[in-house]
Amino acid sequence: MNIHATPLNEASEAAVPYAPPRKSTTRTDAVDGVETAGQTIVGLLNQAVEAADANIKHALDVAQKLSRQLRVAEERIIDLEADLKYFKDRAERAEKWLNFISSDIEQKFFGRPTAGPTNNS
Repeated sequence: MNIHATPLNEASEAAVPYAPPRKSTTRTDAVDGVETAGQTIVGLLNQAVEAADANIKHALDVAQKLSRQLRVAEERIIDLEADLKYFKDRAERAEKWLNFISSDIEQKFFGRPTAGPTNNS
């Protein structure tokens, strides 16, 4: 036997394998799990942003609609207050006329003296 010669079994054990070592499947699964979780979270955040944007748009639309309705109501209140003043003044003038006519009827038909009409306007 040759001193420098090695048996076949010893040679295969001494040979360095050529293929790169395999990555741990546990580490790969953990990295993939982190990637998946990160992507899921980003997706959920995007959905939340879209929902918030839709809610803001809806709230602005409702606020603008209510603002228009409020302006219309305020204008209507101003008109009604003007009408109220007009009819209140008219009712006061009518009441004065009714008092005057009543006094005039009492004086002319029943001979009762009256103090005369009160004409404040």
